[in-house]
Amino acid sequence: MYEQELAPASIPDVLEECIYLIKELMKYLDIGEDMNVPDDFTQSEMQTGMWWRHLAAGGIAGAVSRTCTAPLDRLKVFLQVQPSKQRIGDCFSMMLREGGVTGFWRGNGINVLKIAPESAIKFAAYEQIKRLIKGDSKAPLSIYERFCAGAFAGGISQTAIYPLEVLKTRLALRKTGQYKGIMDAAFKIYHFEGVGSFYRGYIPNILGIVPYAGIDLAVYETLKKKYLKTHSNLEQPSFWMLLACGSVSSTLGQMCSYPLALVRTRLQAQVVHPSVDPASVTMSGVFKTILRKEGVFGLYRGITPNFIKVMPAVSISYVVYEYSSRLLGVNMT
Repeated sequence: MYEQELAPASIPDVLEECIYLIKELMKYLDIGEDMNVPDDFTQSEMQTGMWWRHLAAGGIAGAVSRTCTAPLDRLKVFLQVQPSKQRIGDCFSMMLREGGVTGFWRGNGINVLKIAPESAIKFAAYEQIKRLIKGDSKAPLSIYERFCAGAFAGGISQTAIYPLEVLKTRLALRKTGQYKGIMDAAFKIYHFEGVGSFYRGYIPNILGIVPYAGIDLAVYETLKKKYLKTHSNLEQPSFWMLLACGSVSSTLGQMCSYPLALVRTRLQAQVVHPSVDPASVTMSGVFKTILRKEGVFGLYRGITPNFIKVMPAVSISYVVYEYSSRLLGVNMT
C-alpha cells in the first residue's frame, strides 16, 4: 500500500521519514555500538517505574544482537590490530584454524556482561545531568543541551565500565589457552601490567563519543524538523525501509568516529613491557605510526565487517526488543 503511493520525486522525503521513524522505534535499543546518547523517558514512565522494563528489554535485545554478530565483531578487532593489510576471508580462516567454530565467540561473554551496568549508569547519569542543566527552568532542553547531557552521561558510563572494554578486546584476541576466563585475564593483566592497563585507549574512546553522538543527533534533529514542516501525517513505511535508513544513519556517525575506535583498540591490545618505547603506546604515537606505515586508509582498517554487522544487529535487536517488551508489559514508543 505504502509502496504503491511512492513516487520517484518523493524519495528524499521518504528517506527523511524513515530516519525519523527508526529513531522513534529504536529509542531504547542497543544496536551493538557503545557510544549512543541516551534518550528521554516520559514522565509517566519515570513515575510508574516502567523505565527499568525498557532498559531490561533493550539489554536483552543488545545481548542477543551482540551474540549473533560476535564473529563479525571479533573479525573487526582482528583486522584493526593487524600491522599489515589482510583479506577478510584469510582472517576468518585463521580464526577458524586457531580456535575452531567456538573461537568466533571469544570475548562475547564480557561484551554481554557489560550491557546492563553500562545502560543503567548511562541512563542514571543522563537524568541527573539534565536536571543540573535545566535547573528551575520550565522550558524543554534544546538539542545542544541534550547533546551535552548525553555526551557527559556516555563519558561517565564508559569510565565506569571501561576495564570491561579492555578485557573484551584482550579476550577476543587471545590465543587458545592464553586465558582460562574473565577473572584469569583480569588477574594476569593486573599482575603483569598494572592497574593502568585497564584504561589503555581511554582518551580516544571518550573523544569518539563526541563526533558519533554529535553527528547522530544533528542529522536526526535537522531531518526531523524539515520533515515536520513538510508533512502533516505519518504513514509508516515497511520494516526493511526503516532498517536500511537506520543503517545509513549509523554509518554516518561511524565514519567520523572510526579512526578513534581503531586507535583505542590498538592501545587496548598492546601488552606493555619495560622495553617498549613509551612514545609508541600513546594515542598520538599510534596515530603517527598508522599514518606513516599504512596511510590514511589504515585508520579505517576493519570497517567493512563493522558495516556488515549493522543491518543484522539492528534487525535482530528490533525483533528481540519487540518480544521482550511484550513479555515485560511495555510497548515501543
